Amino acid sequence: MKSDSGFSKLSKRKKLRWVVENFFRNPEEVMRELTGFWHHSEEKQKIFDEFSENTLTNFYLPFGIAPNFVINGTTYCVPMVIEESSVVAAASAGAKFWMDRGGFKATVTDVTKVGQVHFLWHGKKSKLESVFPDLRSRLLEEAKHITANMDKRGGGILQVELVDKKEIESGYYQLDCTFNTCDAMGANFINSVLEQFAKTLKGFVATHAIFDDSEREVTIVMAILSNYTPECLVKAWAECPIEALGKVVEDDPETFAKKFELAVRIAHHDIARATTHNKGIFNGIDAVVMATGNDFRAVEGCGHTFAARSGQYRSLTSASIEDGMFRFSIEFPIAVGTVGGLTNLHPLAKRSLELLGNPNAKELMQIIVCVGLAQNFAAVKSLVTTGIQFGHMKMHLMNILIHMNATKEEIQLAVEHFNEKTISFTAVREFLDALRAENLIQNTKSA
Repeated sequence: MKSDSGFSKLSKRKKLRWVVENFFRNPEEVMRELTGFWHHSEEKQKIFDEFSENTLTNFYLPFGIAPNFVINGTTYCVPMVIEESSVVAAASAGAKFWMDRGGFKATVTDVTKVGQVHFLWHGKKSKLESVFPDLRSRLLEEAKHITANMDKRGGGILQVELVDKKEIESGYYQLDCTFNTCDAMGANFINSVLEQFAKTLKGFVATHAIFDDSEREVTIVMAILSNYTPECLVKAWAECPIEALGKVVEDDPETFAKKFELAVRIAHHDIARATTHNKGIFNGIDAVVMATGNDFRAVEGCGHTFAARSGQYRSLTSASIEDGMFRFSIEFPIAVGTVGGLTNLHPLAKRSLELLGNPNAKELMQIIVCVGLAQNFAAVKSLVTTGIQFGHMKMHLMNILIHMNATKEEIQLAVEHFNEKTISFTAVREFLDALRAENLIQNTKSA
């Protein structure tokens, strides 16, 4: 195997050729396979190639739809990008269940985002504090060339504070900053402002008369946004009288409500359960975040941190039974955008937003969080009644059959056979082996 120090400078086809010839046993076969995933439109493929570095081909994921989402009185057809079977079906089922019971309600408490300049300075703290109002004014003034357009849209820098963090490191301070980025996710905007703040800070301290020569050096450690945005918060819920829940499989409404509430309460106290419980919420949230061209890693990082804000990782959802009412709710911090970034560049991200009625950032936040709530409702409902595998394996059956190269006729017979039977990889393989053996015998007799 050889290395290639100039790999990044090669054309895409040459990069692919180098990779397949050095890492695969059948380079021509792999070459054909990977180029087969290139988009037929050169213009669109050029867009995909520029999203990231050293792009060789495209990695496809299913783009599905969950209909029947009623949120604050508006009905949505929600796009979801995810490869896991049963997720879209569960979200759709959760949405349909609540559609007839008043739908979902949601509200955004705030859209504040956070960034920090981390720096070391070993002068007298009292001096820095005394001139900080002047420093703040200078910071805002010298960042105007970056913030002008955002200011016109009603956003921009909200607050800049000096924070002493000497308990971590001697001389360690932060400029703790908050922002409103309107309908943009705003990562590039925030980071550009913070890096400008860092330059202004160094220049201010180096030239201000209050500081002596020993106090003029500032070491910038880093200037970066935080993906933890606990004030950028969505509250969403669904509720109805207990009797309106109806009979769920074998459970009467009250029995079902009590089991459901207990299951959610367990996830609030048990870390092992909370992890899987919240993973199900992210099944729904991440799928819509990806479909709309937003950053699901940032959303995941913030959500998991929020789930552990008490010092223990807990459920992101809550359930209660009070005065004959069943209520299921979630509080979730999320920062997403509807302008800028991939939302403007990816053709399907733009179509996803159009499908949702071109929501603004606050509306999209509410939609995404309600999908997570619906997903969690469907999962917990299955867990406390039929069990999670009953529905999941029904959906997974198609994946198993495709993996085993089943024909259309075999797929139809397998679906009928496993309608009321337990599905497993072994059971499906045994069914297909028996079916194929029987067909072989029949074909031999016919011959």
